[in-house]
Amino acid sequence: MLHTNQRSVRLPIAALIFGAFIWGLVWYPIRELEQAGINGVVVTTFTYLIALVLGVVLFYKNIRNANIFNENAHLLFWICFFAGWANVAYILAIIHGEIVRVLLLFYLAPLWTAVFARILLNEQLSTQGFAVMALSVVGAIVMLWQPETLVPLPDSYGDWMGLLGGMMYALVNVLIRKDQSHSIQIKSIAIWLGATVIGFGCSFILALPPVISEINLQSWMVLLSVGILMFVLSIVVQYGLTYVPANRAIIVLMFELVVAAIASYVLAGETLTWKEIVGGSMIVSSGLFSAKLNPASSQGVAKPYR
Repeated sequence: MLHTNQRSVRLPIAALIFGAFIWGLVWYPIRELEQAGINGVVVTTFTYLIALVLGVVLFYKNIRNANIFNENAHLLFWICFFAGWANVAYILAIIHGEIVRVLLLFYLAPLWTAVFARILLNEQLSTQGFAVMALSVVGAIVMLWQPETLVPLPDSYGDWMGLLGGMMYALVNVLIRKDQSHSIQIKSIAIWLGATVIGFGCSFILALPPVISEINLQSWMVLLSVGILMFVLSIVVQYGLTYVPANRAIIVLMFELVVAAIASYVLAGETLTWKEIVGGSMIVSSGLFSAKLNPASSQGVAKPYR
């Protein structure tokens, strides 16, 4: 029986490894599209529109049979809204910031999750939980510390977007846990819809939308590929999270940081400072400890919308 269980979890773990590997690399084609003249918010709109269309086709029966406008319809709206902003912030962060630094700020999500879960779900935090939160805060302070101003705040646009994206990512995960009356398929559709709509709206504020005829075939192919990847990653990671305990899943998913560190060095020439190494180690450790302390609460719909 034990041998069978070990075999049965191999595929879900492989799915998580695949997801983490691709998430560690997906920033590169998005940056290439930015350099080709397609702004990040426009990339968000197109890629998640592709994921949305694929999702509607695949989950059509779920949508048709779902009671969407029930007593928790407002939660679905806020999932859609904040997921949209989280996606825009994430895309802008990986375009304008240093990749590993941005991802480490994004991985402060367990800290924000604890805060939002206390407010929205009335979850109590243990003494160990407060210690884990303190560790992540100290890690962020170390990484963001600026000797000139003596203020531990983000000093770049990319850092701010990474920090805000992580906060909204955590809020969406808590809202997903709070909304128990909509299926994961409906929540995924809401997430893709939010990213498409918010990205479309921001494209008129943050950028001049490109003329369709001016986008070359290569850029269209990259956009299409990234859109399909976003959809596939959502399905693959959800499959892995369904069968792998959260305290193991988060360890596997943090493989993304290793891939991103190597890829950003090879492809973009980015290196880590001692502050990012020390502070980042604290942030990663807090994420691992948070899953150990409360496996059930971290079993949300992690990474469905990035």
